[in-house]
Amino acid sequence: QVQLVESGGDSVQAGGSLRLSCVASTNTNCMAWFRQGPDKEREGVAVMDLYGVTSYADSVKGRFTISRDIAKNTLYLQMNSLKPEDTALYTCAGDGGSDCEWRRLRGRFDYWGRGTQVTVSS
Repeated sequence: QVQLVESGGDSVQAGGSLRLSCVASTNTNCMAWFRQGPDKEREGVAVMDLYGVTSYADSVKGRFTISRDIAKNTLYLQMNSLKPEDTALYTCAGDGGSDCEWRRLRGRFDYWGRGTQVTVSS
């Protein structure tokens, strides 16, 4: 069992930035950020594997950057140019399997954190 604990959520103005962190009890190959806003379906925001390969949802490309510190078992999400539609509960997920992009698109991860809330006001 892998424990995931997120932090860094906050309330910010549109155009602002935040950095989310997710500390894992151990590294897994695929690590991702998901989000679910009010009255919206869960969306796979970004994913990264142990080799550094990343992929992003179209809605965040160019604004969000996923990264990880393997030595610290920590996943990050740098969010810039935030918009009100980015308001959501952001959750970290991990899985030891391969094909991380496939997993991001389908939400097929074994381990999930409890989430951290991001609120963007206009």
